[in-house]
Amino acid sequence: QVQLQESGPGLVKPSQTLSLTCTVSGASITTNLQYWDWIRQPPGKGLEWMGAINYDGDTYYSPSLKSRTSISRDTSKNQITLHLSSVTPEDTAVYYCVERTGAIWGSWGQGTQVTVSS
Repeated sequence: QVQLQESGPGLVKPSQTLSLTCTVSGASITTNLQYWDWIRQPPGKGLEWMGAINYDGDTYYSPSLKSRTSISRDTSKNQITLHLSSVTPEDTAVYYCVERTGAIWGSWGQGTQVTVSS
């Protein structure tokens, strides 16, 4: 059973960079054909796919967020990291780390609330 746990600051000031870490257990992030997605859900809105990193370290980003988003990994710690720069209150959301095989989402982290406010 793959388990994912997001961690990071719950409060970020506008214009700063948000950094979140996803710690994966029960599977290696380099497992063939595995993708690791970041998805967020702003209050009262639907899920928004932000980007992903795959088993080879290739990254993929939502066009609307590409200029502000960076996803990386630490294979020694089995962690995925999300950086979102120049945040505004519109980036307030619950952020999820999600396992994906092809087009099928599998395990989700519990999510972490991030509020952007001065």
